[in-house]
Formats: sequence, structure tokens, C-alpha cells
Amino acid sequence: MTTANKRVAIITGGASGIGRETSLQFARKGDRVVVADFNEAGGQETVRLIHELGGEAVFIQVDVSNQQSVNALVQQAVDTYGRLDVMFNNAGIGGAGPVLEQNMDLYHKTIAVNQHGVAYGIMAAGRKMKELGIRGVIINTASVFGFLASPGTFAYHATKGAVIMMSKSAALELAPYGIRVVAVAPGAVDTPIIQGYKNAGMLDSMRAKVMGGELTKPETVAKSVYLVSLDEAEAITGSVVMVDQGYASFK
Repeated sequence: MTTANKRVAIITGGASGIGRETSLQFARKGDRVVVADFNEAGGQETVRLIHELGGEAVFIQVDVSNQQSVNALVQQAVDTYGRLDVMFNNAGIGGAGPVLEQNMDLYHKTIAVNQHGVAYGIMAAGRKMKELGIRGVIINTASVFGFLASPGTFAYHATKGAVIMMSKSAALELAPYGIRVVAVAPGAVDTPIIQGYKNAGMLDSMRAKVMGGELTKPETVAKSVYLVSLDEAEAITGSVVMVDQGYASFK
């Protein structure tokens, strides 16, 4: 495959956790990666790690809660590499807090990042793929907590439920252009968001409800995201792919 025909993947939240590991996974497989994050230092570190692997990547700073910033991200990626094949809308924050004790600033920030950020990514990538005539794939990070309730994460549940339905709706509308839209639903993944629940006593409970008794590694989720992105997965669209070690079933 020539450089011009190599796939190009934008990965938001690429400075850490699932986003970093997915960036590395795509780079290992020969794709060109646009690492996107608000955290410039972390994003540049991901790019450095990709370059160490011999991969090709650039960092673009983005605020996914701002539609103009997301639009600019997609345009800059295409200006840099000439195409867009994969959009992984992965950036997210925890948004913990009981329903009757919501910090409204945090509530609105959680909605803006986790829900609006995904919506902006779907719109910007979908328009660009349609314009370029690319049969691409848009992958969105949902969660088992888009299906299952637990105390203290009211806003987070709301956003992840929204991601699931936005993915299904967008898949229906973008199908005529050959653009797939898929949600992945991780369970208890060992990321900074999950580690933030240490003081809430949730980690031991999470470990008890997954196959093997350990939190899912971010690189495990990254491998599933990559598989969903392949042409061999062409029949998977409008679906929610559970990447949870059975968490939703065992709960």
C-alpha cells in the first residue's frame, strides 16, 4: 500500500488510557494516526511512542466540547494526510456525583465532553468522509454504564446512554454513503477515570464481576477497536460491541 493510500485514523483522548493504546495499536498496524487531545504534553508523548515504533503520527490539540475545534481537527487531519478513514470519538471524563448532589458545572462539562464531543465528531467526520467519497468508519466510546446503573455516576450514565443511541441513529443515516458507525462499550478498564473511584470502594466490586477477576487493560480495548475498524467488519454498523470481560452479563 502506498503512503497516499494508507489509512488515516483520528483518535480523540489520545494522550492517555484507551486513546493512547489505540493510537499505538493503529500505528503498529501501519495506519497514520492523528493523536487528538486537550492535553498537549500527553498527546505529544503518544506521538513520540509511535515514532519509536517506526509509525507515523501527528498531534493536534482539540477541545471536543467545542464544535469549531472538532471541525478544525478533522480539516487539519485531512490537510495533513489527504484522507480520513477512521474517527475514534473516545475522549471522555468521569462525571461522578449523586443525582441529588450534582455539581452543575461538572454536570454540564460531562455532557459537553462525553455527549456533545461525540456528536461533533460524528458530524465532522461524517461530512468529510462523504465529501471525500471514503467508506470510512466512526467508532464511539460508550460504556457498560450506558446500560447498567450504579450510584454516584448520574451524568456519566446519561452521556453513555446517549452515545449508544447517537451511534445507532448516525449509522442509519450514514449507511447510504458506505460509512459505518459503531459504539464500543468497555466495562471496568484500568484507566485514570476508573482509578478515580478508589476512594469510593468500587474497584474490588468491579474486579469481582469480570472474567479473570482483574480490570480490563486499555490495550485490550484498543485491539477490539482496531478489529471493528477493518473492512472485514463491514457488516458491523449500528451495533454496540461489548468489550467488558462479561461485566454486563455477570452483574
